[in-house]
Amino acid sequence: MTARIGLRCDAGPRRGVGHLVRCLALAEEFLARGARVELFGEVDGVDWAARQLADRGIGRQPGPDTPAGLVAAARAHRLDVMVLDSYDLDPDGAGALRAAGVVTLAVVDGDTRGQDADRYLDQNLGADTVAPAGRLLAGTRYALLRREVRNRRPAAPRPPHPVARPRVLAFFGGTDAFGAAPPLARLLLATGQPMELTVVVAREELAAELATLRPGRGQTLRPVPPTGALPDLITGADLVVSAAGTSTWELCCLGAPAALVCVVDNQRESYHRVVRAGVTAGVGELPALVAAGPPGQAARAAAVRTLRALLASPDRRAALATRAWSAVDGAGPTRVADAVLALLPTPTPR
Repeated sequence: MTARIGLRCDAGPRRGVGHLVRCLALAEEFLARGARVELFGEVDGVDWAARQLADRGIGRQPGPDTPAGLVAAARAHRLDVMVLDSYDLDPDGAGALRAAGVVTLAVVDGDTRGQDADRYLDQNLGADTVAPAGRLLAGTRYALLRREVRNRRPAAPRPPHPVARPRVLAFFGGTDAFGAAPPLARLLLATGQPMELTVVVAREELAAELATLRPGRGQTLRPVPPTGALPDLITGADLVVSAAGTSTWELCCLGAPAALVCVVDNQRESYHRVVRAGVTAGVGELPALVAAGPPGQAARAAAVRTLRALLASPDRRAALATRAWSAVDGAGPTRVADAVLALLPTPTPR
């Protein structure tokens, strides 16, 4: 009588935690409906992510990588549904699961990778993924957001709020795999604007580099470790600077005025879409921001101008916050769970 759900995704220092975070958001919805949920994959070296699973009572199993391995795991655990969220898995796994009678949801970002799933989810703004008719859940109305984020969504967008020293939060994913925190903190301080800057530091070597930075007059710099209280830090900030990953939709749901940096190629399309739509400001692409010579200098100068303008203008920040708040309503997990569970046959006693 109880639906059994498998999540096939991985998290780690180099993979990051974005795939796991959005799977967790969907898992919460399934759990609230009485389903049983297990993770099939690696969660190594990321204590915060492991705690998120344990706190929700989600068991962890080895993550099979082959179609045959996925089918065997689904049969061994009597799964009704498997959620696949990975850029690395064999694309044939989805079709093998379908053929074995397991309802399959593939979470994608602009490309199905040839997977044959029952449903595809592309939660990106303006998603136009090519998928078989009737199988695609597309756009930010399906954005997967954890309950702790959804519960903090304000009832209305933030009004302009002039402050002498804006509170700035900078974070770049659960592991900051590409080391964005130090160069972005350096750019923020280079604006010369007064601020209270909090930087989430995911690794010791990044903390050591941040320790070499010297804030200017009216500026403070406070490093903090990865924390489950990130939604509170976001709602308390006057400006958030972050990577253009899955956290983009959390920032939007919370109505946070944000400036994003594209840290890796697979974020590029989504990054440019949200910047063009005025949902967030764009700081640039990380490789350009850390490049040597005139191209790097030009990219950094443009980023500093963007950040300085936001820090100096509560009206600009409020305009971003309003568009962000309107883009994501927080009901994505409910819609996705409805679409997936509707594919299951009428339950029969096991």
